[in-house]
Amino acid sequence: MSRASLEAETLLKLVLALVLLWIVIELLEAVVGVAAGVFGPVVGLLVLLVIVLWLFDRI
Repeated sequence: MSRASLEAETLLKLVLALVLLWIVIELLEAVVGVAAGVFGPVVGLLVLLVIVLWLFDRI
């Protein structure tokens, strides 16, 4: 199969699939970024709570 034997419709389908994959990756990156932004301070507070409890011999 040479490059010239590919039809235009096949190439368009390939480009469409790559664009859809790119959009899905961008959306996943946005969701993960929002989740990290929301849960980052919560994790920090949990670490702080564990340290305080450890200092007061509660754990």
